[in-house]
Amino acid sequence: MKILVTGHCGYIGAVMVPMLLQAGHEVVGLDADYYAGCTYAAAGKLANVPSLTKDVRDVTVADLAGVEAVVHLAALSNDPVSDLNPAVTYAINHEGSVHLARMAKQAGVGRYLLASSCSNYGAAGEAMVDENAALNPVTAYGQSKVWAERDIAALVDDEFCPVFLRPATAYGVSPRLRLDIVLNNLVACAVTTGLIVLQSDGTPWRPIVHIRDISAAFIAALAADADVVRGQAFNVGQTSQNYKVREIAETVAATVPGCELQIAEGAGPDKRSYRVNFDKIAKALPGFQPEWDVQRGAAELYQSFMAAGLNADDFNGIRYKRTGTVKALLAAGRLDADLRVTAP
Repeated sequence: MKILVTGHCGYIGAVMVPMLLQAGHEVVGLDADYYAGCTYAAAGKLANVPSLTKDVRDVTVADLAGVEAVVHLAALSNDPVSDLNPAVTYAINHEGSVHLARMAKQAGVGRYLLASSCSNYGAAGEAMVDENAALNPVTAYGQSKVWAERDIAALVDDEFCPVFLRPATAYGVSPRLRLDIVLNNLVACAVTTGLIVLQSDGTPWRPIVHIRDISAAFIAALAADADVVRGQAFNVGQTSQNYKVREIAETVAATVPGCELQIAEGAGPDKRSYRVNFDKIAKALPGFQPEWDVQRGAAELYQSFMAAGLNADDFNGIRYKRTGTVKALLAAGRLDADLRVTAP
């Protein structure tokens, strides 16, 4: 299958593209490549595939000629980046995603997989939520994903099969590493400072999932019968992998020798808290067999960071932090106020 992967140079895309190639697919990439300076060499190089350096807001029907499926990963992610300019977040994550879906439908693309998010559930509290639960996003990022799902669902017909995949909070090693997501952040903090510092009181619930398992879910959704997945949302993860943030921190403490767990001064509860049920994807997509858990993920990150010699400057700098990188590109004039690339 010929697949266009948007965001193919991003944190998840850099891992998913080689897995798609290994599964026998032909891949074309599309990425504005904000994070060209964020490569984590210890994880290897990006896959060499034909690609377009382009903003998803500018995709045309011609860009999709011969494409059989779209995997749409490109977005402003995560919450802090999206909060820099909510209007631009909606323009990219909502309107850009819908625009891409319309272009894909006009081009005769059969399947469109949207990387949505469990952030859609927002402030769900202690209750376990599934795909039928009310969506209660509390950030521009979450709201943009909810609106994208809603408007792309209106395009469903017998020939066009959108699928909405809602991953839990991602973790894992990637050539485009991120240290601004919970497990990656806590392991990096422990390795480089000897401390595990929680920025909340540790009580919020988070489901977490490895980026290789996210990638496997997308591959399974590409292979599934259209009638099984058409217009459907699927939470991506495992029900057993719901944790309070403090429990994730305690796993890190058990993994990284000699580190100390601390709660940041003035830290309070995070309003984002959700426990997620993942039974639907397990039943509907038997080809999806997640392989990772928090202990294995923490060990992978620890071993990689130690081998790479990750240091405090790496941890505190902007290279592996999306918000800091975007702010730096804006300050340098390499992105304009609408987050369009003005210079390579």
